[in-house]
Amino acid sequence: MAALGMICEWNPFHLGHAWLLRELKRCYSLPVVCVMSGNFVQRGEPAVAEKRARAEMALRCGADVVFELPTVWAMASAERFARGGVALLRRTGVVTQVAFGSECGDAAALMRVAACLDGEDFRAALQRRLAGGDTFAVCRERAAAELLGETDAALLREPNNILGIEYCRALRGSGIGAVTLPRTGARHDGAASGGIASASEIRRLLREGQPERAMAFLPPEAAEVLRREMAQGRAPVTLENCERAVLAKLRTLREEDFLPYDGGGEGLYHRFYDAVQRETSIEDILAAAKSKRYAYARLRRLLLSAFLGLTAELPARIPYLRVLACNARGRELLRCMKTTAAAPVLTRSADVRRLDAGA
Repeated sequence: MAALGMICEWNPFHLGHAWLLRELKRCYSLPVVCVMSGNFVQRGEPAVAEKRARAEMALRCGADVVFELPTVWAMASAERFARGGVALLRRTGVVTQVAFGSECGDAAALMRVAACLDGEDFRAALQRRLAGGDTFAVCRERAAAELLGETDAALLREPNNILGIEYCRALRGSGIGAVTLPRTGARHDGAASGGIASASEIRRLLREGQPERAMAFLPPEAAEVLRREMAQGRAPVTLENCERAVLAKLRTLREEDFLPYDGGGEGLYHRFYDAVQRETSIEDILAAAKSKRYAYARLRRLLLSAFLGLTAELPARIPYLRVLACNARGRELLRCMKTTAAAPVLTRSADVRRLDAGA
């Protein structure tokens, strides 16, 4: 039984996501298998709502089965996030193509850039550029332009293109194809456009106490779930909800204790430790550790990784496939996966108890 795969966060599930799912179902008539971040997301924050609530939103809006991407991959760089999601979809044994939205809507172009980034010539060009002191993003684009030309290299300026390129890198040689549709409505992190708002804009409205304005950008089914979570005090979640616990944990750590959470080998952990010792809030710690070289998302990931005890070293493989939600068509896929899956499929707590300690 073949299926389309998607790697997502649904943070929260909005009208743009609903459009993408509808188009994929219209074009391919295949069940959709989603791999979704759990309670912590790639930008180094708690998800706005609990993972099962977000999986329910997706299911009610067109997804067939939703698996959880374990936090060690979900709260990582774009490259690791993509590789974890693709690896999990491969282990289902039923996914033949991975679908995603992008600004360009051109899978072949994204694959060309992906192949370039994996080449030795690119790595050499990138190192030459980095020696000049510019940010990684600027150096990456200029190095790609040397090898591919300005048009393809310009794809590295847009966030959904960048993530799509990482998906393509992870898919190379896997036997699984890439499908992309042009992103519609608001830009990533931008204001509403064409009746569609980005997930970050929706979260901003929720944080600022404007829930009904936020709900206007969600499909009715997703808005119903989010209203329920808010009525029961479970949403919206922000990093400030656990600020005291985070600060208490970080202040017990020595400087060398931060090293395993750095991941870049550039001494960022020194700046971070100094900020933890001086500042009195998460926001101030991040501002004090910030520099031109480090994006806030990376700093937030370091902070939460230290709090949760997630080192930069990733496991060798995805150890399980944890089901968060499924419908009748999803249950058919799960039955098929009894013979195709390359990892245990978890649907009950008893399944978890049978895993090894590493998992």
